Amino acid sequence: MHAEADLVVARPEGLYCPAGNFYIDPWRPVDRAVITHAHSDHARWGNAHYLAQHDSAPILRRRLGEGITLQTLAYGEAIEHHGVRLSLHPAGHVLGSSQVRLEHGGRVWVASGDYKLENDGTCTPFEPVRCDTFITESTFGLPIYRWPTQPELFAEINAWWRQNAAAGRASVLYAYALGKSQRLLHGVDASIGPIVAHGAVEPINAIYRAAGVSLPSTFHASDPALDKAALARALVIAPPSAGRTTWMRRFGANPSDAFASGWMKLRGTRRRRGVDRGFVVSDHADWPGLQSAILATGAERVFVTHGSVAVMVRWLSEQGLQAQGFNTEYGDQDDADDADKVTAGGATQTPDPE
Repeated sequence: MHAEADLVVARPEGLYCPAGNFYIDPWRPVDRAVITHAHSDHARWGNAHYLAQHDSAPILRRRLGEGITLQTLAYGEAIEHHGVRLSLHPAGHVLGSSQVRLEHGGRVWVASGDYKLENDGTCTPFEPVRCDTFITESTFGLPIYRWPTQPELFAEINAWWRQNAAAGRASVLYAYALGKSQRLLHGVDASIGPIVAHGAVEPINAIYRAAGVSLPSTFHASDPALDKAALARALVIAPPSAGRTTWMRRFGANPSDAFASGWMKLRGTRRRRGVDRGFVVSDHADWPGLQSAILATGAERVFVTHGSVAVMVRWLSEQGLQAQGFNTEYGDQDDADDADKVTAGGATQTPDPE
């Protein structure tokens, strides 16, 4: 479909802009990489030059190494590279997450990365960007996926924590270190009890706080200010991998545990995770959100990168749009980037994908 005129094409290394000679979120090392956000399936180690939104910088340097060659832009700031005008616009996914707008030869393309529409208070909200061609994710691109509102979600979480605290049980909430954990911290009722943040979560909390995001005070599990009674009524925010470690012993023999994920919308997922509770929360758009975001761009052509690609392409075609899939190696950030950093080529990064 108009391949000779496409501003972005799929190559073995990733999504490539031929006119500008750069890649967007490549999964193989390249010379120039534009990064939509710092999750590990989109921001990978080994590229010679990186370009990302300003707020992503400290996270990228923590995950990929302080020595990476990184250029940053503010939202809406434009640069020109080989005749391609490039700017970054809010995606609402995590801190610094961006959509990449490309303009060349009278055409405008937007690569969205990952995004969500609801403003969660921890990152700049999603803004639709008008374009001719839109590249979208479809992680939760099925009609079953419809998220509760923020007030509904946190009413459930706070009630669970409050009940556990009254019974003298710690409340362990598994959530991914970047984005999900900070969103949960921002929304919970901190008056219920102390909040403990795992060692993989707290450094990201510090970056969010430095960016001006309001988060409640958090403790390390070994903090001398917390005695056994305090730990027994604490809310513990930890990556899923922590559930398999001796670190969990600090919270007594019978803590209540829960998992925060969009996949909790599916029956049986909580049982397979082996937790007491499941809370439906995702940093990706749900089915109505995907529909709304795509239509708001006014794009006539849409490429779908990952998730329920066939379903989304069919729905888009039914709306009269030109739609097709891009084969990519992006993962699902609700699925695995839950561990501490691992060494890669002398730098540090998180395992792929989240």
